[in-house]
Amino acid sequence: MISNGKKIVAIASSTGGPKALQELIPLLPPNLDAPVCLVQHMPAGFTKAMADRLNETSPMSCKEASEGDLLENGHLYLAAGGKHLKIGKRPGGHCIRYSDEPSREGVKPCANYMFESLMDSTYDEVICVVLTGMGSDGTEGIKALKTKKKIYCITQSEASSTVYGMPKAAFNAGLSDKVLDLQSIAREIIKNVGVF
Repeated sequence: MISNGKKIVAIASSTGGPKALQELIPLLPPNLDAPVCLVQHMPAGFTKAMADRLNETSPMSCKEASEGDLLENGHLYLAAGGKHLKIGKRPGGHCIRYSDEPSREGVKPCANYMFESLMDSTYDEVICVVLTGMGSDGTEGIKALKTKKKIYCITQSEASSTVYGMPKAAFNAGLSDKVLDLQSIAREIIKNVGVF
């Protein structure tokens, strides 16, 4: 089902992320009424194996995102390591775009780029999820996105985070609508997005 508006889920994660995602993503249903885009800080060459592993353990279809992929509801697109993932528009919906700007926040991919790229999308609402990680990637992007779009921001709790850096930065910036333990995040996403 092509995603042509309504909602999108955008997830940022870093240190401790691969383990957290192995818990979270298998809890999302294949009929989630939104696409899921994910930036996990990882170097080039590691993200395909991670996407394949998520695909094996999850009911939802998961893949390393390719340039031009048309976003479909109930599918997860993991940013390739070493490139910045953006979400662009094309006839028929939204699609994956990559860019080769320098590292930002010391990382590439950087979630700020993903969030900022959604400012010009036709989505009615963006469900922003900030998981465990060092630093503050995601905060500036969500802040900018909030000036243009309705957002619902879920941040991972300190108790369930390996490193409470990125979720804390978003929370301290006043962006967090809900602070949840990892086990509760999938339920909150489903509640906000619905199923088809």
